[in-house]
Amino acid sequence: MGLGTNGGAGVGNSAIGADGSPQTEGEEPDGPRRPKAGKHRSFWKELPILIVVALVLALLIKTFLVQAFSIPSESMENTLQVGDRVLVDKLTPWFGAEPARGEVVVFHDPADWLAGEPTSEPNVVQRVLSFVGVMPSANEHDLIKRVIGVGGDTVECKGTGPLKVNGKALVEPYVNPSGTPCTVDTEGGQFKVTVPKGKMWVMGDNRQRSADSRYHQGDKTHGFVPVDDAVGRAFVVAWPVSRWTTLPVPATFDQSGINTAAALAPGALSLAGAVPAVLVRRRRIGGHRG
Repeated sequence: MGLGTNGGAGVGNSAIGADGSPQTEGEEPDGPRRPKAGKHRSFWKELPILIVVALVLALLIKTFLVQAFSIPSESMENTLQVGDRVLVDKLTPWFGAEPARGEVVVFHDPADWLAGEPTSEPNVVQRVLSFVGVMPSANEHDLIKRVIGVGGDTVECKGTGPLKVNGKALVEPYVNPSGTPCTVDTEGGQFKVTVPKGKMWVMGDNRQRSADSRYHQGDKTHGFVPVDDAVGRAFVVAWPVSRWTTLPVPATFDQSGINTAAALAPGALSLAGAVPAVLVRRRRIGGHRG
């Protein structure tokens, strides 16, 4: 018997798939499917969000990590020139580190050192960009100097130098070659001071052009800068490119014997240990005599 047109086992509206298997109408072919095109925001709609994110990141970096500062005066020449941009490490102080001898540090004005100094008035845009860290700080109440002495140090200048710390003469290749390590005058250039704990004694590398700790000994802080006023350590000259350089601690501050506190510590510990031993011995001798 032949098969009729509508006979037994036929498949209605059938099609052959790519693998040769039959497919019923309405079924999608097996294999990878193309994703449907999604809706994308236009670049101009996303731009404000990107700007806000960038500003927030810049603010966080400026607040906790690194901040740029512009050099306003010649007090640190030739190490730093007027107009140089330096990057300041603000992260290390968060872990309890304090400024060390030889470091170039930025610090808040401790006692109106900048009173009477000419200052520029930044516009609104400069203030905003400075606040978030995109531009160097517009805060005119920050200064930059080199740390010469820390808590417990004795710093001394006689004649034209050399400058001495704890009795050790410093070889200072960073001092402006047109001047001398010490300044001969009656306004503070000749001095001998002992730095209190929690303070630092700072001086500019251009000694004859720097109104630093020496010339503020009559202020309420007696020329000493509170460690808490330190913003951070300047570690690199970032701009202009032709002036790019790091700002390491000079080797003169690593010389033997400059750290009197460390040098005296073993002797002090020995004395502290000897006192109880002497007292015990005396008691024993006294007991035998009795």
